[in-house]
Amino acid sequence: MRVSDAERERVAEVLRTAVAEGRLDMEEFGERLDAAYKARTRGELEPLVRDLPAVPAPASAPAPAVEARVGGRPTSSLGVAVMGGFRRHGRWTVPRRFTGFAFWGGGQIDLREASFEDGEVTIRCVAIMGGIQVVVPPDLDVRVDGVGIMGGFDSKGSKGEGEGEGSAPGSPVVRVRVRVTGLAFWGGVEVVRRERGEREG
Repeated sequence: MRVSDAERERVAEVLRTAVAEGRLDMEEFGERLDAAYKARTRGELEPLVRDLPAVPAPASAPAPAVEARVGGRPTSSLGVAVMGGFRRHGRWTVPRRFTGFAFWGGGQIDLREASFEDGEVTIRCVAIMGGIQVVVPPDLDVRVDGVGIMGGFDSKGSKGEGEGEGSAPGSPVVRVRVRVTGLAFWGGVEVVRRERGEREG
């Protein structure tokens, strides 16, 4: 049986929890995580977590109505910073799955003016001795569930999370959900809320 992206993410979540609890070392975690994202069938996924306890699925809350642009071809699906930096901002189309990787570097993923390929988006951030910042507007439904090991995986400015601002009369209203997940090892991943057009500071 072919596996879906959601099944791969569930296995990845079990592996992240296991490394955070000390059940896996970093080398084995990396090998299993890589194998999970490459798996095509359930037979390839199951052995990766057979010796680990399952992670209970969180209760899902109804998504708020958020004014956003949905549809179109993704502009970029990967951001990499190795002793440098990357930035995705302005008008761009976020894919169903975006991966940000920072090693001795930094990255910023700004969703305030972005369009979305789909109403369900996963942003996977891996920060190793580096940092990644995800900037979202106040009305966007965001779930943060990454793991920090000797580092931080934080959501700041969460006031208004899960609350929609509404939309102008006649404008399309869609439901958009963004999940930010991944791993921060001796590094940091933070989700901050800023108004559209608000400058950093």
